[in-house]
Amino acid sequence: MTQLAYATQPRDRDTQGQWTLRGLVLGVMMTLMAVGQQAVAQDRPSSFADLAEKFSPAVVNITTSTTVAGNAGVNPIVPEGSPFEDFFREFRDRNGESDRPRRSSALGSGFVISEDGYVVTNNHVIESADEITVEFFNGTELDAEVVGTDPKTDIALLKVTAEGPLPYVSFGDSDVARVGDWVLAMGNPLGQGFSVSAGIVSARNRALSGTYDDYIQTDAAINRGNSGGPLFNLDGEVIGVNTAILSPNGGSIGIGFSMAANVVSKVVDQLKEFGETRRGWLGVRIQDVTPDMAEAMGLDEARGALVTDVPEGPAMEAGMQAGDVIVTFDGRDVEDTRGLVRQVGNTAVGKAVDVVVLRDGEETDLSVTLGRREQAENPVPAAQPGAEDGEAPAEKELMGLTVSPVTPELIEQLELGENAEGLVVVDVDEMSDAYEKGLRAGDLITEAGQQKVASLGELEERIAAAQDAGRKSILLLVRRAGDPRFVALPVEETEEE
Repeated sequence: MTQLAYATQPRDRDTQGQWTLRGLVLGVMMTLMAVGQQAVAQDRPSSFADLAEKFSPAVVNITTSTTVAGNAGVNPIVPEGSPFEDFFREFRDRNGESDRPRRSSALGSGFVISEDGYVVTNNHVIESADEITVEFFNGTELDAEVVGTDPKTDIALLKVTAEGPLPYVSFGDSDVARVGDWVLAMGNPLGQGFSVSAGIVSARNRALSGTYDDYIQTDAAINRGNSGGPLFNLDGEVIGVNTAILSPNGGSIGIGFSMAANVVSKVVDQLKEFGETRRGWLGVRIQDVTPDMAEAMGLDEARGALVTDVPEGPAMEAGMQAGDVIVTFDGRDVEDTRGLVRQVGNTAVGKAVDVVVLRDGEETDLSVTLGRREQAENPVPAAQPGAEDGEAPAEKELMGLTVSPVTPELIEQLELGENAEGLVVVDVDEMSDAYEKGLRAGDLITEAGQQKVASLGELEERIAAAQDAGRKSILLLVRRAGDPRFVALPVEETEEE
């Protein structure tokens, strides 16, 4: 009996020890799970109220005012010389619809970046405005002056003068933002006043059509009036400037775009220092290296930027040739044309940089002293002389659109305002992408490829430049009844630098 008891007792001890060990392990696992769940809960904020309260004083509403022509002429249903002409003119005058110039207003958003009153917004928010008013969260209104603008990134820098230091926000490192990170968009959507919307980073490095595009895509609600407002991370840093939306109806469908802060901050620094941008210019035409090109040229992989033409400029002076493949620029590897264009643009004008090219299968080192992109482009003088060589065509069919230069007749008919510039859409092919994306007769195209267009020739140049740059689409700024929106229409593929 004693032996049996003795014989069974050790087994009972073993069993108890095993259960004790299992219980201990289980307890540790449950503790770890609880800690993990708590960490996840901490990563997912229960409220954005603290961030909104802290940074909202630095977010502003922007109101612009522009002088436009009154309703010149009589009602279009009354023929000129009609006995009813005087009657309709008196009717319009009684109802305040005289031919006198009138004021037109527009709304947008922005944010203060320094206590001395520098304000960042979108270029399209303040473009052509002759009065700009900045309204702060507490209701204070201040007049603003334009320090400088950059249509290529759609960024404008304003300055206001206040009695004391202003609340401001700082730029963060947009390159560390990851897909899935929380973000907050603040601004003045649809003119309803200060508003906050939350979402995540949906995608990175989106390119709409601009040469220097680096957009953060987000599903945080962005609507008309949000343009120029900040996109915050959870540290309260501005990682983007809300610029555009993709929408068939003009409202948010969860696809919004904010220009990355790392692009904006460089532009703002130049605007603050020079009042304009000063980007480096290499002076070549380039295109991406495709796998079949790489095989044909004997390259181990498809990388770099293939030089297709070397006009007179810095690259020609340095000995670069058509057919060279640029693989390294200023000590950094070149992945593709888009990356090279951004690298060159971010490099100081006049700097001598080392460039490595592949030529006939061998690496060749070149030293190129960069020029200035803005001086090299100089698009306006080149577009003017041709007007006297012959009468310009009245209309042109491009990308499914029939467009016409602005004429006095169209200004009157569409009530565009006598200072209207751009191209008027007079017809849209119903089977085209343009029709699918909502363009209609009467729309006014004021920009193509983030540059102003005032003639058919300029639009064709922008389309050709997009094709030469390997773009799949070109971004148009379209105005309808004064409201702007961006529309991307497809073109064929190339990039210029």
